[in-house]
Amino acid sequence: MRAVHSSFRSSAFLVAAILLGSMLLQPEADAIPAFARKYGLPCSACHEAWPKLNNFGQTFKDNGYQLGNDRDAPIWQQPTYWPIALRMTPNWHREGADHMAVYDPATDSIINQGITTHGFDLSGMDMLTAGTLAKNISFLLVPSADNEGAFHFESASVRFSNLLKTSWLNAKVGKFELDNMVSEKRIMTLSNNGGLFQLYHFLPAGDYQASGDPNFVGFGLGDNQLGVEVSGHSKNDYTRYSVAVLSSNDGNVNLPTSRGYDTYLTFSQAFNAGSMGLQRVGAYAYVGQAPTIFLTDGVNVIPGAGTGNEKFYRTGFFGMWYLKKLDFTTMFMHGSESAYLYSGTPAGQTLPLGAQAPKWNGGWVETHYTVNPQLIILQRYEVIRMSQQGNSANASNYGDMDSLTFGYRYYPFMTSRAGFAFHNEYSRVRQRGTSPIPGLDLTTSSVFLGFDFIF
Repeated sequence: MRAVHSSFRSSAFLVAAILLGSMLLQPEADAIPAFARKYGLPCSACHEAWPKLNNFGQTFKDNGYQLGNDRDAPIWQQPTYWPIALRMTPNWHREGADHMAVYDPATDSIINQGITTHGFDLSGMDMLTAGTLAKNISFLLVPSADNEGAFHFESASVRFSNLLKTSWLNAKVGKFELDNMVSEKRIMTLSNNGGLFQLYHFLPAGDYQASGDPNFVGFGLGDNQLGVEVSGHSKNDYTRYSVAVLSSNDGNVNLPTSRGYDTYLTFSQAFNAGSMGLQRVGAYAYVGQAPTIFLTDGVNVIPGAGTGNEKFYRTGFFGMWYLKKLDFTTMFMHGSESAYLYSGTPAGQTLPLGAQAPKWNGGWVETHYTVNPQLIILQRYEVIRMSQQGNSANASNYGDMDSLTFGYRYYPFMTSRAGFAFHNEYSRVRQRGTSPIPGLDLTTSSVFLGFDFIF
């Protein structure tokens, strides 16, 4: 059994990083009761079910948090008004993982064993503040902490709206969420497995970018990024576009590795289907680069001086469909990256035997059924399939992923001052061949009972 040690180290590191990271972090959600207090509107004016936006809420966001009346300007607000909201989720959760490598002192060897943990816990905390600084100039600032109190800035941006007096030209600069109509920051699920879109953060199994090397920051389409975005929309927000130029550091500050730039493009079109409601379709493309050569001072890597950039991309399309109380979102993505990034090989050097550019396709269907304004039932099924492995020696299905999440949110109340939801969820993720025990699949599961509040 000792032979298992060397073969499971990299997989064990990856599994531990995923489980630990997901326990410490919870997704930030841009639902801000301060807007309701400011305008004297119920939260349901902007949200189908908090934190999910309706079209009015999306239009309000796209207009730079403005309704176009006197209340937009901060000078008109009472001195006691302060545009801030706090969100946190006390919870009980259960986490399970099968086929884990566990040391058995009785036999002095590694054995295959399932692991289950459970108990009461806290999510991270978001402090959300946003609003207008002056007409057509708005801001979003989100200091965020993990559940141990370590703070960072999840978002910090300034937006200039209606440039040249048209809604078709707006600009935003700072750290912000990509213009994803299917927003991970307003995701309806909260568990360690279900509280993210697996497809947004997927890297092929065996990818060196997930090895823990600090010089490789990886990439997630759901991660907030640093850069500038130009966007525009029709008056009713049915037609939308955006173009963003971003630092190639996956939103990390202080330019840790790269001096390159990425580009993100989106377009979407909505149309009214009568009694069925508003439908929307769209497309997106992210073209990025990451360094593979890192300059040093002889001992330490020089921050931001990486060279030998290699390409990666994510592209796809989506639909948001409504049928009265039932709505569902469909998402497709095709992804690929350079063989140099996958293998961690410096550009220009000989690739390892069998190394090639990995390619994959994935998608999901997420369904919401709004029973009434206080109860929403939800589910999501994600699937990711490799079409070309990063190493030709790998099995064709190595790293393929399936994820199932379902649950409900019950809102005892939702006022212009505060919101509260009882959240109950189950999520299960299976990935082929990635267990720390060689040759076996890894399946993890989460049960989550949360008390989600925002004030």
